[in-house]
Amino acid sequence: MLKVGLTGGIGSGKSEVARMLARQGAVVIDADQVAREVVEPGTEGLARVVAAFGEEVLTKDGALDRARLGSIVFADSAKLATLNGIVHPLVGTRVAELQAAAPADAIVVYDVPLLVENDLASQYDSVIVVDASEEIRLERLVRTRGMSEADAKARIAAQASREARLAVADHIVPNEGSVADLEARTGDVWAALRRQAGR
Repeated sequence: MLKVGLTGGIGSGKSEVARMLARQGAVVIDADQVAREVVEPGTEGLARVVAAFGEEVLTKDGALDRARLGSIVFADSAKLATLNGIVHPLVGTRVAELQAAAPADAIVVYDVPLLVENDLASQYDSVIVVDASEEIRLERLVRTRGMSEADAKARIAAQASREARLAVADHIVPNEGSVADLEARTGDVWAALRRQAGR
């Protein structure tokens, strides 16, 4: 099993690269998706988040109000650390279960937004960084996700710097051009991973 970390700043196009790798045959484990699972209604994770942040982080139907929680934690590093302390161990347990279910010869790609921030690069055989300038990422967040410019800048600032991400990269996928360019660069990386896995 080849374990590959995939990361990139918010708005870089990392999720699109994950989908492309999945189509090539990678087993993709999406840390964000797992993080959503572990705080669904009725879970221990959601109960602990509510205990830490109060009932105001819930929607009327009892689900986690991500936008509300985001506005609280992204403006306060101590509160972000509290949230991460609740969610990350639960995500780790679930990721280990998903990894155990993958075939022994799989190339497993872990889509981990905060790989650099949480100093996780050493856990992988290879690290892919999807890279785009801060200006392009900001424009994407405002245009495609409907964020205010201030909110988008705060999200970018809360993450590791572009330089810190590139410093841990074994493979860099630039994403400042067309989808076809991205597909081609992702294909090159997939070929390299297959060689690394001895395929």
